[in-house]
Amino acid sequence: MTASISIGNDSNGNPVLVDVEELLATRLLVQGNSGSGKSHLLRRLLEESATLVQQVVIDPEGDFVTLADEYGHVVIDAGDYNEREIVKMATRIREHRASVVLSLESLELEAQMKCAATFLSTLFDAPRDHWYPALVVVDEAQMFAPVAAGDVSDEARRLSLAAMTNLMCRGRKRGLAGVIATQRLAKLAKNVAAEASNFLMGRTFLDIDMARAADLLGMERRQAEQIRDLERGRFLALGPAICRRPVAVRIGTVKTSTRGGTHKLMPPPVTATGDLQELLFAQVEEESASPPPPRPEPAPLPAEEVMRALAAAPSARPVEPEFDMGESDGVIVEVLEEIVADLGEAQPGVSTLYQDFTVRCRMKGLKRAPIDLPAFRKRFAMAQAGMADASDPRWDDALRAAEPLPEDMLAPFLLIARAAMQGLPCPDDAKLARAYGTSSPGRVRRLIDYMEKLGVIVARTDFGGRRSIGVPQLGLSTAAAEG
Repeated sequence: MTASISIGNDSNGNPVLVDVEELLATRLLVQGNSGSGKSHLLRRLLEESATLVQQVVIDPEGDFVTLADEYGHVVIDAGDYNEREIVKMATRIREHRASVVLSLESLELEAQMKCAATFLSTLFDAPRDHWYPALVVVDEAQMFAPVAAGDVSDEARRLSLAAMTNLMCRGRKRGLAGVIATQRLAKLAKNVAAEASNFLMGRTFLDIDMARAADLLGMERRQAEQIRDLERGRFLALGPAICRRPVAVRIGTVKTSTRGGTHKLMPPPVTATGDLQELLFAQVEEESASPPPPRPEPAPLPAEEVMRALAAAPSARPVEPEFDMGESDGVIVEVLEEIVADLGEAQPGVSTLYQDFTVRCRMKGLKRAPIDLPAFRKRFAMAQAGMADASDPRWDDALRAAEPLPEDMLAPFLLIARAAMQGLPCPDDAKLARAYGTSSPGRVRRLIDYMEKLGVIVARTDFGGRRSIGVPQLGLSTAAAEG
């Protein structure tokens, strides 16, 4: 199997090759203004090398998720998961050498930076046994390694810049080869850009960006003007993995595309002005009179399902119990109540809690854990809502009502359901956040919106700002309380 791939042709029609093994050791920087063909270049590079090396794509706009259809990349929609789940997924990615696309499209800029920093830092901190070679492609790198903080907090910039610096400066020894792409070299931190030895420079118009590009390509300033004249899809290439002298390359074709495809000219419909005005305003009146019901969104994949896809591991055989199930269930209830009571403000991961659970069970005389991790996840969610005894028939209706929800939403829903069943005030955002394993008010709002779209709850807020939540399947509602 050859280690070289073709990314396109030079002006004479000869193929321009990239030595993937050399690229892993020397890294790559891609620069080009919007519309220069930068994303097309990255897609070509990813498609051609997909069978040669593991790939990890940090995708702020969701442009590369279509790689999953043709090449089997696992897509992770970052907005659906909390920080602990992102860490666990990144750990599995290094362990099982899965090619993935981390889509940050649903997050705001600061959340994108923090999520990418967590993800990249986990890849970087993997155990030495998992230092397998991988291309780490970061699109719009100026967002994650900015020269100045801009509209984001200093903490977000610090975390993101540190992760990008580790990727480009120290990632090689850990098998991580950074491929970073940016629209503006002037907005990209110099210590990150300087670590790349290979360059693909596309069209750019600003003098400051042309000057930096010319410096990196070893060109004189007067030669930098040709960078401004590059056509869409044509780049100047240089580096030990590509060529020893700058060469112009036209990027080749690709098999996949963005979900929206390429934007082309489309003439507006030919309609009389009066007819169009009547059509627009009539539609507005109809919508204001009777708004359509919200269209349900597809449920996000539970984190464990994504991690199973990453691992592709066979399911474990069931363990034969060595104890009386009636006796063990009493121990389960007792241990779960102890764990919930001892949590305080801490939010450890489920795997950590399960280890604590197994130790406590052995301390109470059980030779092995009476339930596996998936069963523990459900029982712990119930215990957080005050339903530690799963055999209590009072909780059956609430569990049936929760069936449409992903596993990670079970605990906050049961917290709401129990409050409704007992006529208690609606749980506030802080309680729901703890049950959901987050500290973000925005994630709690999205959680409530999502459950409402599925029809499992109905949220109401009175004029005093007090929230109550009804559970239609139970025919009950919580009392009103501050959200």
